[in-house]
Parts: sequence; C-alpha cells; structure tokens
Amino acid sequence: MIKILIADDHAIVRKGLKQILEEMPGKVSSDEARNGQEVLQKIWDDNYDMVLLDISMPGSSGLDILKQLKSNRPDLKILILSMHPEEQYAIRALKAGASGYLTKESTPNELVKAIRKISAGKKYVSASLAETIASHLDVMSEKPLHEILSDREFEVMRNIASGKTVKEIAGELSLSVKTISTYRARILEKMKMKNNAQLTYYAIHNKLEN
Repeated sequence: MIKILIADDHAIVRKGLKQILEEMPGKVSSDEARNGQEVLQKIWDDNYDMVLLDISMPGSSGLDILKQLKSNRPDLKILILSMHPEEQYAIRALKAGASGYLTKESTPNELVKAIRKISAGKKYVSASLAETIASHLDVMSEKPLHEILSDREFEVMRNIASGKTVKEIAGELSLSVKTISTYRARILEKMKMKNNAQLTYYAIHNKLEN
C-alpha cells in the first residue's frame, strides 16, 4: 500500500489527482492538504510514503515546504507538481530534495510513471528536464544572473517582474512590506540592476515571468 498526500490549494486539481490515483493498479490510498501549514500538520500526524506537492500555494512557498519536509522526514518522497515550466523551478526543487518534478500539463500516464519510479526509490525527470539539467551542468561556469538568487529572492523577483507592488507581494507571501523591500534591494544589488523595469525585461527575456 502506497500512502500519498495530495497538496494543492485548488479543489478541482486535488479531485483530479485523487481520481488518477484511484485508477492506478495496486493499492494506493490518498489524502488531501490545501496549504503549506496543513501539509506540515498532516505529515506530523500521519505516516505518508509520498507527497504530490504544488509549488505555488498560499503562505509558505512549495520550496519552503519542501525544505521543511525533507528536514523533518528525510526519507519522505516528494514529487513536485507545478504550473510553472521546468526551466523555472525544477533544478531548484531537485537541489532542495524533491524526488521528481512534473508540470501540470503532463499526462496522467506520465504522473503514474513518475509515482511508480519514485516509489521504487529512484528520481523522476522528464526527457526535456534531463536535457535542461545536462545543459545546466555544461554552463555552470556561465551561470545566469538569477541563479545567484536565493529561492525566496527568486520568487520575489518573479513577482516584481509580473508587475505586482511590494504591498501585494508582501500579502501573498505573508511577509512584511519592509521585508519585501529588503529582498528587492538585495535582488537589484546581486543582479547589478537599478530598477524594476530592468528586472522585468530580464525576466521576460529569460522566460521567468509569472
């Protein structure tokens, strides 16, 4: 029996994933969590084999939740399911301890394949992601500017580039306006930029915008 926690803030997504799991051959049981706090609480209270984790949920980001889960339960297998393209978050997620990364555009068959492979103790990456990782390793010496940002700085940068105000970003990430302003100043300094317009241009050029 594989026990899986589905973590996503959209009820329709959770229902769809639950249906796919129910149709899998073999014994699979599933539970649901709507936000990061609920994920952590359920993992604390029960013993799951795997988490299907959305990277964009209210409050703490999926990457933050991923790191906390791996810190508390190093053996827990985590498959990231995201609306964001692989090139934006996949490498960061794998570095943080994820067992695999799939976009929500993936087919049910690919999801089942990923779950089976991860359950067997292996990592799962799509063919396109494997190519991205290989390219990433090839150009490590020519690291893109955004790769020097921390995960939180990267998230704030993407939000700034999407046109959100500091106040809006603070509300979404459950942080203070002062903290977001500090992140913004740090991002501009690290990327050697002067304003939001330059950040936005960079994000669009590198396909990083929301």
